[in-house]
Amino acid sequence: MENRLIRLPSSLSLEARLSTPRGATAASTRKLAVCLHPWSWLGGQMNDPVLHAISSVLLEAGYTVLRYNSRGVGQSSGWPSLTGLQEANDLQELVQWALGEMPGVRSLVIMGYSHGSLIASLYPLRVLPEDSHINLSHVLLSYPLGPRSWLTAFRGKHYTTTLNGLLHDLRSNILVVYGDRDEFTSVENYDAWAEALRRETSAGEAGTLQIAKVGGANHFWNDQTARETLLRTIRDWVPS
Repeated sequence: MENRLIRLPSSLSLEARLSTPRGATAASTRKLAVCLHPWSWLGGQMNDPVLHAISSVLLEAGYTVLRYNSRGVGQSSGWPSLTGLQEANDLQELVQWALGEMPGVRSLVIMGYSHGSLIASLYPLRVLPEDSHINLSHVLLSYPLGPRSWLTAFRGKHYTTTLNGLLHDLRSNILVVYGDRDEFTSVENYDAWAEALRRETSAGEAGTLQIAKVGGANHFWNDQTARETLLRTIRDWVPS
């Protein structure tokens, strides 16, 4: 399917590609996945090979997949923000557009890779009406914990607080995946963070959290075996 420009209520236009499973149409879809790419300042864009591979898994699972270039990337208008907060607002508006085009959606997956996982973590369940009957899930892949402070202009505390709030929503369903050879976050820091997330979910009411550490995987998932493990993890986890 060809790329298209989607105009948001904020007047921003985002370049996007909507892919549907074989034999399906967007209008009839009941499952939608929105994929967010790595940091645009380092060349991140919607045709990232890792996102492309994950999109294939999601399509096989019956999901319509919406990939898009964030503000200032490709044909998308605007400029990247320093905090990621404007990108989070763009995501909310884009999802609302998509749900308007696909009113039958009952399963929604927000899938963020690297910097995209920061933005994905800011998408809250509260933006969906209580009676919407939409099950919302998040995938946070290679969450850039190490450089998060300077990626967000030192708004790290805001991201932590928002993610913890998401964890404590009983409706949440979150998959966190990271590699033990990530170039930007040490495995020790990742392991400590993963344990903190688990403690957070055990402290009172919480949704569902699954964490997968993949051996031999770097930030870019170059190792073929590691990438296959990643795809299998997502395939096994993705809501039916």
